[in-house]
Amino acid sequence: MKKHMLLLFCTLASMTLHPIFDFQSGTSLKDWYVVNDGVMGGRSAGSLQLDAEGHGLFSGKISLENNGGFSSIRYDCGPKDLSGYRFITLKVKGDGQRYQLRVKASLKEYYSYVSYFETTGDWQVLKLPLNSMYPVFRGRRMDMPDFSGNVLEEIGILIGNKEATSFELRIDAIGLE
Repeated sequence: MKKHMLLLFCTLASMTLHPIFDFQSGTSLKDWYVVNDGVMGGRSAGSLQLDAEGHGLFSGKISLENNGGFSSIRYDCGPKDLSGYRFITLKVKGDGQRYQLRVKASLKEYYSYVSYFETTGDWQVLKLPLNSMYPVFRGRRMDMPDFSGNVLEEIGILIGNKEATSFELRIDAIGLE
């Protein structure tokens, strides 16, 4: 077991943590996919790979050319019953930038529910309340109820801070609490 994973386990041992995805050496990323602003004509480029320590590394460059400005990664986690869980917990090491956690109750939904998180440059364990996630489509908040917290079928992370920049977010684990 990796040293930092032991730290995560010890830090969260008193909580009911149910893993959604645990990055580690040899982990397959086949169920993850990247969506960049190229779907709308933009020029941003992002990727997800495993780094030398086995962390997920979401990195790239955001371009504002051609109305661009975002990169995201998404994971189809299959329908997960969220009964008894109140938080999505992330263990990440960012670059000081702001990111969005995005979830969908169904892959058929055209919108996502979002919550923002700030990174510090150090490893962080972040607890994002499920009931505070609100619906967004193409960057605009929708006039609909917030996330029900009943079922989760897709989870993702997006960067789109309206500025041309390089980004790098290491992800160790994503879970429910």
